[in-house]
Amino acid sequence: MSADSADLKRCGWSSTDKDMIHYHDTEWGVPVHDDRMLFEFLVLEGAQAGLSWLTILKRRDGYRKAFDNFDFNKVSRYNSKKINALVKNEEIIRNRLKIVSAVTNAKALIKVRKEFGSFDSYIWKFVEGSPIKNRWDSLNMIPAKTAISDRMSKDLMKRGFKFVGSTICYAHMQATGMVNDHLVSCFRYNEV
Repeated sequence: MSADSADLKRCGWSSTDKDMIHYHDTEWGVPVHDDRMLFEFLVLEGAQAGLSWLTILKRRDGYRKAFDNFDFNKVSRYNSKKINALVKNEEIIRNRLKIVSAVTNAKALIKVRKEFGSFDSYIWKFVEGSPIKNRWDSLNMIPAKTAISDRMSKDLMKRGFKFVGSTICYAHMQATGMVNDHLVSCFRYNEV
């Protein structure tokens, strides 16, 4: 981190960890329209359930290796032997339900792509194709879920997705830029 970077005003959650700062400064809140990246965030947000984002971020490279760089076509074909190997993989969170949900979600995502042309087209319809730009002054103002994330969660579950509760959906919306939840005092607020 450069001296200039250290002087920037950031959202408080980005802490002093270099990986969190890099993620905050370069990715969080940037609109994502790539199906592979949207799938990656869906898997990672599901894996985070009950854990800190830093825990997942530190294992992100391990996840990319373990899940074939989040190629949802490959992940959709994982069998019980592959799932058993992933449960033993120390580079990821070894929770069988979360691992199985990634495979289930890859299959569901492929069905959504057939219906809507892309997962991007489907998921962004919840915000009418444009990011919602919130105006939060403090972290305690940011909601854990919203009416939109509630609708998204219900619809994803109806389509067979797992580990997509409303809080996970809202975190996904934040990560993929469907909402801009940078604090108004954060240097990234106007950039994204």
